[in-house]
Amino acid sequence: MNFKAICTQLGMALFGLTAMFCALSNDPAMRFWAPIIGLAGQPFWAAFAWKTKAWGMGVIVVAYSAVYVHGIWLQWGAA
Repeated sequence: MNFKAICTQLGMALFGLTAMFCALSNDPAMRFWAPIIGLAGQPFWAAFAWKTKAWGMGVIVVAYSAVYVHGIWLQWGAA
């Protein structure tokens, strides 16, 4: 595995797990940041889907991105 692949997978794990941790927190301030962190991780998922030609995963990336944008709209639009 090359350095770029390792960085991509670390980015996927770091942003994905951090977004989930924030989303499931009891602290409203942490939940506020969950969709931003999740959306920031989507380029890593998209790069992985592109590199592996996993087109189904590419569709999921678009869907998750839409959900994160909706979450941002809900969290930040009401602020």
